[in-house]
Amino acid sequence: MAIKRRKKETFSRWDATDYLKSDDDMAAYLQACLEEAPDDPALIVAALGDIARARGMVQLAKDTGLTREGLYKALSKDGNPSLGTVLKVLKALGLKFTPQVA
Repeated sequence: MAIKRRKKETFSRWDATDYLKSDDDMAAYLQACLEEAPDDPALIVAALGDIARARGMVQLAKDTGLTREGLYKALSKDGNPSLGTVLKVLKALGLKFTPQVA
């Protein structure tokens, strides 16, 4: 009896940008990241990077006055952007930084 071999399954890498289609999706994603790990700046920066890539880095660079390369670097998982950069990105994305009592 011949052994039947399974076809090798392939999976594509999951990318949040594939699911960030609307402004509401982007805001909900950032909010979920903030709720999940409010004291993890790397997660927040990575989420901003995902949102920025979904929106389009070229346009975001124009809107913030920063270079596209600088945005990719600052918003990467290893990035460490200044608060000024984060605020510029939030504003350009149409998002607000709103403090509230915990």
